[in-house]
Amino acid sequence: MHLEPDSPYLADASGYRGHADELLVPEDEAAVVEIMRRASAAGIPVTISGGGSGLTGGRVPDGGWLVSLEKLNTIQVHEGYAVCGAGASLTSIQAAAAPSRQFYGPDPTEYSAAIGGTVATNASGSRSFMYRDTRRHVRALRVVLASGEVLALRRGEKPPFEIPAIPAPDVRKNTAGYFMRADMDYIDLFIGSEGTLGIVTEVKVGLLPLPGELFTGIVFFDSDEAALDAVDAWRSVPGLRMLEYVDAGSLDLVRVRYPEMPATARAGILTEQEVAPNEDAEESWLARLKSSLALIEGSWFATSAADRERFRQFRHALPEVATSLARQRGLTLVGTDFSVPIAKNREMLSYYRGCIDRDFPGQCAIFGHIGDAHVHVNFLCASHEEWVIAVRLMSDFAHKSVELGGTVSAEHGLGKRKRDFLPIQFTPEQIEAMKAVKRRLDPQWLLGRGTLFPPPVGTAAAR
Repeated sequence: MHLEPDSPYLADASGYRGHADELLVPEDEAAVVEIMRRASAAGIPVTISGGGSGLTGGRVPDGGWLVSLEKLNTIQVHEGYAVCGAGASLTSIQAAAAPSRQFYGPDPTEYSAAIGGTVATNASGSRSFMYRDTRRHVRALRVVLASGEVLALRRGEKPPFEIPAIPAPDVRKNTAGYFMRADMDYIDLFIGSEGTLGIVTEVKVGLLPLPGELFTGIVFFDSDEAALDAVDAWRSVPGLRMLEYVDAGSLDLVRVRYPEMPATARAGILTEQEVAPNEDAEESWLARLKSSLALIEGSWFATSAADRERFRQFRHALPEVATSLARQRGLTLVGTDFSVPIAKNREMLSYYRGCIDRDFPGQCAIFGHIGDAHVHVNFLCASHEEWVIAVRLMSDFAHKSVELGGTVSAEHGLGKRKRDFLPIQFTPEQIEAMKAVKRRLDPQWLLGRGTLFPPPVGTAAAR
């Protein structure tokens, strides 16, 4: 299928665009196998497209074929697990699991994301404080290699070739580069590999029983310092599955949509707790709010599922508005995805603030997974000149994250837009070890060409 230059298939949620010679939409895994056999024989690069919700250009092609897995969307729900086609959306998986009172733990902000895409980036999201990343929930994968060979991978199976171990940062979330560990499962090599080692066609994920009572709130503070103190105090709350941060710039970004926010609020913390039987969550939280100097009267608390959905939409509105603003100005969104050790959380945030106050005062929104020491700095650039400054600051931030023992990618992957961050975190020898694995599984460098690594010298994309 021919693609027009403005086709939505040629862009991701950040606004980054590419080009492709042809769009292919296979009906099933057998069709994917045939596509890869043809591509391998002809030496044609292949980029895999999921739901298009990514932010780093991983699904954006740089020539060759673009293969959308949207029709591989079957979902089979069982007790404790589900078997899903790679194109099944998170929304459809949650809906399919709900009648059996089960749910899928990882909670990326964008529910339209395809499960295959979340495996490719090892995504996490707002409930990552309890449920962590996608990797912990994947039980089996079916993967089509560049040659057309199909792998059926399960937990506990080891790689058929030696994979050198690469040190990992001491952070709660990390998806930079390939997962290469001592005595690792083969399946883990493909999770987080951003579609560069194989095409995930089917995913078996664990499902969890729906919790009984939830206590959910958006707690507002009149100072950033008070909010950060509350985060440190609340990390140990039993059953807490969400601990999300929203700064003053973020509140101002969505204040028109939510005018009922307290006028004096300069920070907010989104919390959600799975309440233990016989626990008086309301009384416990009232005591916490008083001791943390929260704006109790102005804070919001859920009394129904509809309230919780409204709070989810509030959280979703933050990246949505930031991305929309960048598009309106003809720019791609510039936003961070760094995480650091918990003990370095405030130091990293302070570094962000110092640089922003110096170069971007009043033009940034910081929000995200502060429980994991992983917040997103979104630059609200008004011009290309400001965009260039923001990109420079991103590199400074990446270096600072690594200096503090952190990672250059916590959940989004590096894709094409941020692949230059890889050498900030890894040595040339470590990157060469990753490339050796890539060549072993994809010797022609066909899959995801330009993602994670620059295209090999001599390819069309490298010229």
